[in-house]
Amino acid sequence: MEVEISDPPVRRSRRLTAQIKESLRELNIQLALLNHQVVTHLGLNDTDLHCLEILNRRGPLSPSALARSAGLHPATITGILDRLERGGWVARERATADRRAVTVRPLHGRIAELFGLYAGMNATMDDVCAGYTETELEVIDDFLRRTTRAGEDATSALSTS
Repeated sequence: MEVEISDPPVRRSRRLTAQIKESLRELNIQLALLNHQVVTHLGLNDTDLHCLEILNRRGPLSPSALARSAGLHPATITGILDRLERGGWVARERATADRRAVTVRPLHGRIAELFGLYAGMNATMDDVCAGYTETELEVIDDFLRRTTRAGEDATSALSTS
């Protein structure tokens, strides 16, 4: 779908918006394929990687907080954490004050291995970003953050219905 310069502004805006949505769907497919290749190399599954990424981004979490963040049942998280712990990806730590309280943290030695598999994509993204001005990068960053919030809101709405 190409936008014609001769189109009225409202029509151009609608077409550009449709192109952006289409590009986001294509990006979603490509990132899912990349992640699938990564988990295949590491002997994980997609949900394991998703939980590991949440732990990397949000810091140590309790199993119940991880379950909420991942949108998974707590019993499912137990199995995922068992696999990740056996693989050396995470450690479960008990609080000294309350031995029932458990925190899960990623183990950084294995995380470097994970990041290494994304090195090619990260280098390419550096090249892509180098083609934009600082102002353009700020707009792109704003768009992606707002799009992420829209996804969070849509996810929340579906999970409560």
